[in-house]
Amino acid sequence: MIRLFAAVAVPPEIAEPLVRRQAGLPGARWRPAETLHITLKFFGDVREDVAEDLDLELSGIGAGPFSLELAGAGHFGEGERINAVWVGVVDSPALSQLAARCETAARRAGVKPESRLYRPHVTLSYLRNPDPARVAAWEQEHNLLKSPAFTVARFCLYSSHRTSEGSRYRLEAEYRL
Repeated sequence: MIRLFAAVAVPPEIAEPLVRRQAGLPGARWRPAETLHITLKFFGDVREDVAEDLDLELSGIGAGPFSLELAGAGHFGEGERINAVWVGVVDSPALSQLAARCETAARRAGVKPESRLYRPHVTLSYLRNPDPARVAAWEQEHNLLKSPAFTVARFCLYSSHRTSEGSRYRLEAEYRL
């Protein structure tokens, strides 16, 4: 079994300013610039033969390049159960359509992707037992964030490997738009 997800990598020129915002939350497990991404679809644990079928289906997705912008900041969870802080993605029909096409590709390959509502974001940190007031202060400090527009000309299939320091990602395949 291999744990897989499809995502758009955040380009270095957009990721580096985000990394500079990674401070002010004690115990946060900040994500390195090279791991910052916008998940399109999380597939979960997939058999290797099914992963090959998924790769084939994803390679057939037809779409053209499009622009994205990041804006705002937020968190997942409530109170002492807040588990992540993130940067938002400006509403993009092209991104939503690409995410939907990844889900269709997964279903064709026999993978049932997770059913959570799609909410594009870039996770900056995972948190354990944070002080909700500190999270609120961090969010307020970064809520006016707005990145320059960047072009999305590809998306990727990544594997995720859990470690004691958090998940490690490996690029498995790349698909041009």
